[in-house]
Amino acid sequence: MEAAAVDSPSPWARGHIAQYLASDGAEVDHPSADRLILLYTKGRKSGSLRRLPVVFFPAGEDMLVVASKGGAPKHPEWYKNLVADSRVWVRFKKDFFPAMATTLTPDERAVEWPKITEMSPAFADYQAKVDRVIPVVKLTRL
Repeated sequence: MEAAAVDSPSPWARGHIAQYLASDGAEVDHPSADRLILLYTKGRKSGSLRRLPVVFFPAGEDMLVVASKGGAPKHPEWYKNLVADSRVWVRFKKDFFPAMATTLTPDERAVEWPKITEMSPAFADYQAKVDRVIPVVKLTRL
């Protein structure tokens, strides 16, 4: 399944994916490398398996990911993909597992957002520069 994945077109993302796969996530040149996962979504138009690196935030047994796109005005494509099909796959280190992706409700986000921005203040900066509410997605292992 992983061999069929189409990597993000971003050179930055492709570099992190290559490092992650080569080291099982142990040696990735990223400031939050210890919380980096590879997220696999089904392309809503192509039907292809898409792969990208994202930082997660622990939430009990679940993982939270932020659809910030660096503070861009529109949601990232991967977020649109998981809204269309909430069944995703996650690679965390050597572990590869299916998960269900659920966008947090406004009330749930209000609880989690301060924790996220405390761990990674850049997300507060991203939110401040856009009109959209940046979604937070819960990944629940199946």
